[in-house]
Amino acid sequence: MARKPFLLPALMILVPLAASCTSPQQLSQNVSDTSGDRISVGTVQREIKVGMSSADVVAALGSPNMVTTDAQRRETWVYDKIATSKVQSSSSGFVFLLLGGADGSSSAQSSSQRTLTIIVNFDENNLVRDYSYRQSSF
Repeated sequence: MARKPFLLPALMILVPLAASCTSPQQLSQNVSDTSGDRISVGTVQREIKVGMSSADVVAALGSPNMVTTDAQRRETWVYDKIATSKVQSSSSGFVFLLLGGADGSSSAQSSSQRTLTIIVNFDENNLVRDYSYRQSSF
């Protein structure tokens, strides 16, 4: 009976069996959606003007989070927006070379938060008297 020679498959020698991996930055870009009608500083700067009507403000920014009035019955609208982004990524792979193997894994996570507060003051005729905004990111 002839002995069959022991042959390692070429794939086991030359080609790692590692799976593809995605960096946390690539994953964050893939899952973040910057489209849509979100309120931004650019929207405020571009759309809100002194003298515009409250209906025009609603068309540009949507409904406010809070409405108050002062002693002269003038309205103040407050838009308060908070966005939190959390990204977690992990990858693992197995490389088989010759008669041994190596297993590796890595993971990363990040979290960030952005806030935007817009204050719109109206006059007695419900026209924009002035406005201000504050933005933070951490």
